[in-house]
Amino acid sequence: MTVKTTKKKPKKKNNSREYTNVLVLFTTLFALLAGYLVYFQAFESRDVINNPYNARIEAMENQVIRGNILSSDGQILASTKVNKDGTEKREYPFGCTFSHVLGYSDYGKTGIESLGNFQLTRSNAYFIERFINELKEKKNIGDSLVTTLNVDIQTAAHDALSTKNGAVVVIEPSTGNVLALVSKPDYDPAEIAARWNEFSNSDDGVLLNRATQGLYPPGSVFKTVTLLEYLREHQYETGGFSFDCKGKVTTGDTSISCYKGKKHGELNLTKAFDKSCNGAFAEIGRNLDISAFKSLADQLLFNKELPLDFPYSKSSFSLKESDPDVLKMMTAIGQGNTLVTPVHMAMLMSAIANDGVLMKPRFLERTESYTGTLVERYPEETYGSIMTQEEAELLQLFLRTVVEDGTASALKSSIYEASGKTGTAEYSSDKKKSHAWFTGYATDGERKLAVAVIVEGAGSGSEYAVPIAGKIFDAYFGK
Repeated sequence: MTVKTTKKKPKKKNNSREYTNVLVLFTTLFALLAGYLVYFQAFESRDVINNPYNARIEAMENQVIRGNILSSDGQILASTKVNKDGTEKREYPFGCTFSHVLGYSDYGKTGIESLGNFQLTRSNAYFIERFINELKEKKNIGDSLVTTLNVDIQTAAHDALSTKNGAVVVIEPSTGNVLALVSKPDYDPAEIAARWNEFSNSDDGVLLNRATQGLYPPGSVFKTVTLLEYLREHQYETGGFSFDCKGKVTTGDTSISCYKGKKHGELNLTKAFDKSCNGAFAEIGRNLDISAFKSLADQLLFNKELPLDFPYSKSSFSLKESDPDVLKMMTAIGQGNTLVTPVHMAMLMSAIANDGVLMKPRFLERTESYTGTLVERYPEETYGSIMTQEEAELLQLFLRTVVEDGTASALKSSIYEASGKTGTAEYSSDKKKSHAWFTGYATDGERKLAVAVIVEGAGSGSEYAVPIAGKIFDAYFGK
């Protein structure tokens, strides 16, 4: 018997699943790549372009004449002059006045020259113009940066600081707009290339931006922070405090004196603050919950990154529960180991004036083409609340009394209402050497302006820092 056999046809493999998997994989990779490109364009492209190690920077600068930097009202703060031989020179019409906030573009870049490098080295001139320039191998004109800086306020702050070393920061609390930023000693940015060795080796730190990078003992301006911690620990009751000031308090072998040993006598909390009584606040510091005090300092951005687009130093607060009473007492009056930057103190006062809400400091308002066509606008940004509205309103009352009946009474005015805190911060074993501080704000009922002033080695904040703040307020509110 013959058995008939049939060969089975091999089954066709079903590749549809494999095709689907490959398609999903490539679709996912494409989506991730597209997403990263969008993210890069939105968040990282400017940082990459501004990175000094990016080889494309030189190529971009060779194709574009660096754009202008303008004040908020359109005055030219920095421009590029093209000489007949084709060489370019960066010019700064106001000389030293804007030196640290504008920065320089030779020997690296600093200030707004660095912050806005992306915008200044690209051109949004008309397409036809750019096309023709490329055919002629001619450079296009870079875009212009309109800043938040106010020429009148910057000039007032610069001139008021005069020949003294120090810093001034001026901020609009409701917007975060930086209207002025002064640091002295200063320099003419146009002379950077010619005098680089002199400036970079200066014993005075000419190139250091003291407004954002200078770290100083805060002295009595820190009593605003100490006051807030006391209020929190006492459920915001202000009537239960009393202190009999005899000119100094003693702990162990250390005496803490009021300014020039002044005896303030019987004080309530308001008077202790507006008279800036060291004895009263030293006693407050001795009895504070240090863990809570540290938490408050962190909340107010001590030891934290600031929402600031300029290079800056972190303010430091390092007090611990295990520290001796004398250090707790010294810290409460702004001595001890605490260090602050002027810009941080201006931000703190700005938040208090703005009912506890801190706006991110803003230097750039918009970018325009060189013909004035809007390219991009930079919105105001809210950082967040660093204290409650109720706390801010309570601090506003205390800060106001410093002007009404305290150490900043020279700021009384018929056209604005000023509030703030003076400080006289010792910085060496010679107690006669001290920095003069004023931090505060003023309002005319509609507008508000926050300031921080430090005058290095000058002495009393009332005598040397308050008049500078007064000239700034006068310039802004139109005296």
